[in-house]
Amino acid sequence: MHELGITQNIVVIVSEHAKAKKVLRVVLEIGKLSAIMPDAVQFCFDICTQGTVLEGSTLEIIEIPGLARCRQCGTEIALDKPFGVCNCGSVHLDLITGEELKIKEIEIEEVCV
Repeated sequence: MHELGITQNIVVIVSEHAKAKKVLRVVLEIGKLSAIMPDAVQFCFDICTQGTVLEGSTLEIIEIPGLARCRQCGTEIALDKPFGVCNCGSVHLDLITGEELKIKEIEIEEVCV
């Protein structure tokens, strides 16, 4: 399960950006064509955040649909796998979206002095 390693890296990156402040929420974008299972990341997140500034934080995952452009006719088509066939019959597609793995947002607790 490569999601465990991916989630561990996400926790490290977010922890570094939080600079020892408590993280309340993390928003990820995961493309449907990325071969990363959002449910597995969610499961791993709770385990990987234990004992870190992310412990108890909420993980929100936005799934980005697959979208490609046909090289032959320029039509954009939705994809649910990393390959497909355009209505014109061409299989030469350039992926536009769907392979993302991005930390989109981090919410950090404000500390009042």
